[in-house]
Amino acid sequence: MNNHVTVLEIDGNALEHNLHYFKNKLHQKTKILAVVKAFGYGSDAAKVASFLKDKVDYFAVAYAHEGTALRKAKIATPILVLHPQIQNFNQIVRDQLEPSIYNLKTLTEFLAYAEEQELLSYPIHLKFNTGLNRLGLSKADIPLIMNAIDGSEHVKIKSILSHLAASEDANERVFTLKQLHNFKEIIKEVYEYLDYTPIAHTLNTSGVINYPEAQFDMVRIGIGLYGFGNDKKETSQLKNSHILRSIISQTHSVKKGETVGYNRAFIANVDATIATIPIGHADGLSRKLGNGNGSVTIHNQRAPIIGNVCMDMMMVDITNINCKEGDNVFIFKTQEDILNISSVSETISYEVLTLISQRIKRMLIY
Repeated sequence: MNNHVTVLEIDGNALEHNLHYFKNKLHQKTKILAVVKAFGYGSDAAKVASFLKDKVDYFAVAYAHEGTALRKAKIATPILVLHPQIQNFNQIVRDQLEPSIYNLKTLTEFLAYAEEQELLSYPIHLKFNTGLNRLGLSKADIPLIMNAIDGSEHVKIKSILSHLAASEDANERVFTLKQLHNFKEIIKEVYEYLDYTPIAHTLNTSGVINYPEAQFDMVRIGIGLYGFGNDKKETSQLKNSHILRSIISQTHSVKKGETVGYNRAFIANVDATIATIPIGHADGLSRKLGNGNGSVTIHNQRAPIIGNVCMDMMMVDITNINCKEGDNVFIFKTQEDILNISSVSETISYEVLTLISQRIKRMLIY
């Protein structure tokens, strides 16, 4: 049993609100894929997927074991594995996961595996590189790819996908439009080989916001599901799904001139009262938040983090806050809190969320 008193609350009402916000931007027939990789962006993929399973058409995870965890949670919704590994083919097929085929080696290996296992029309997804240059098949290889697949009864193309490199950046609009043009050409050429029509999808959260004309058949909602758009205006329309709270373990007084924490990093210039909170850098809290750079919220008042953030604890200044041991402390509660932490930590909201340690309890609320 996890007895860590620090808790990450996952707000189901926020998830549902955000999902509907993006649904309202879509055509009636556009499908939605919810991205729940990386523990549901640091939350709990199984809890998020269980809550959303009747509200979306697909889930996406990065690796096979993430998909297996959803199956163990009795999620029957189709699951796309974005980065399948050849050594995991048995697991993928056993748990009815659907691999994204991103290079010729993986394609060749999966076709051979499917034949050996006598699979019939097993769903696969073809991922093409249109400019991100991370993962993806080449447009030039379409004849080779399609001839190999066309000769097999063991697999069937469920979708064709790509990934945008800078959909959130207005300065990269020309590049993004070129990517979309390349994707359209790829789809057209692939379709010429088939007597059926796979799903096509390339838009992520920012793509839905900035390029609604390119919805194709499905869109992939990741960070937007958890409360962040690609600018302040869009984010303000969403609700934060991650609430990280703890308690005050101990309060004590320090005299002027006394020090607090490792390396005596904080020196009291006046008599002060401090509180120790049971969360530290082992829980995903950046050490850059220490020494007054970051703060927490206690009774709707900001308490600066003083001294160095420890592995399991941090100390905050509560001199002007009326509080006691056992009172709630919010490390972050709003999008603004998370964005402030991101700024101080010199990172992005994605990293702040996904770094939350798995030793912290997760709780779905709604």
